[in-house]
Amino acid sequence: MPNDPQLRPLPRLIFASRWLQLPLYIGLILAQAVYVFQFWTELVHLIEAAFGNQEALTMLVKSIGYKAVAIKDAADQVIGYEPIAKLNETILMLVVLGLIDVVMISNLLIMVIIGGYETFVSRMGLSEHPDQPEWLSHVNASVLKVKLATAIIGISSIHLLKTFINADNYTEKTLMWQTLIHVAFLLSAMAIAYTDRLLQAPADKH
Repeated sequence: MPNDPQLRPLPRLIFASRWLQLPLYIGLILAQAVYVFQFWTELVHLIEAAFGNQEALTMLVKSIGYKAVAIKDAADQVIGYEPIAKLNETILMLVVLGLIDVVMISNLLIMVIIGGYETFVSRMGLSEHPDQPEWLSHVNASVLKVKLATAIIGISSIHLLKTFINADNYTEKTLMWQTLIHVAFLLSAMAIAYTDRLLQAPADKH
């Protein structure tokens, strides 16, 4: 088997420049660590609030932007909100959806870190590893793009569901725009998947 030809200095430099992406992926790993810390912080607050810790409950309510039942005057103007004495189903649902959102973003980060490194920087040699992700065996730039678009739709869906559950604290304009943005994400993902299918069709015929 003939040896691989040696690259000329300039192509070798250009090819080696792919390693400049390595600090970017290390940065994403650090971002992943921040999300892990955020997840456990919210989970600890949720457990404490479930056992009646008022301070933890206040922090949860503030983080999810939840407001209790509005108190209105004779002119139907909001003059305040009823105090939140304990963890209710709506707050619990919003916090859990927030935790799911963190997990889905974390999954997206893992997909970008592993798939991006494997595709654009260097092979990781995981073919014999028992924990190799199923999708990594056939990942390429097109597949990674479609998977990222699908993951973004899932994250957008969680955000939209959180907004609808807490709809009383949002204006109709905000609800409308969040819905339109989610639909735009959905249409974009469908367009990406359809374009990828068109590009692969000629290769499948051979």
